Amino acid sequence: MNDTASAPRGEPAIRTIAMPADANPAGDIFGGWLMAQMDLAAGNVAARRARSRCATISVDRITFLRPVYIGDEVSLHAEIVRVGRTSMTIQVEAWRRSRDGEEQVKVTDASFVFVALDQGGRPRVINTQPATGGG
Repeated sequence: MNDTASAPRGEPAIRTIAMPADANPAGDIFGGWLMAQMDLAAGNVAARRARSRCATISVDRITFLRPVYIGDEVSLHAEIVRVGRTSMTIQVEAWRRSRDGEEQVKVTDASFVFVALDQGGRPRVINTQPATGGG
C-alpha cells in the first residue's frame, strides 16, 4: 500500500486534489498549502470533539517526508492524542496518491494544538466525555 508507514493513523478528515495554483514552478506543492490543509483537518476534528469553535495555538512540529505533485489526491487523517482542560493535541498525517495509481504514500505529519473557545472567543473547558456518534 505505501512505503513510509503501514496505514494512515487517525480518522479520515479531508480529501482534496493538489492543483496547479498550489505548486511552485517545478510542480511541487508548496509546504504552506499542505500545512493549511492539515490545519483544516485538525480543526475539524477539534471542533467535533470540543463541540465548539476551536483555534490553532501551535504546531509542535511538521515533517515533510516526500513531495506532493500537481494532480495528486491528498488525504488527511487526524487523531486526538491528548485532551487537556481547554486544549487538545491532534496528530495529523498527509498521504498522497497519484491520479493514475493506487499506491498511497505518507508525505507529511505534524502535531497541532487547539484550544476550545466559547462564544466570546475565550478558552472554555472541554467536556471530559467525547461526543458519541449518531446518524
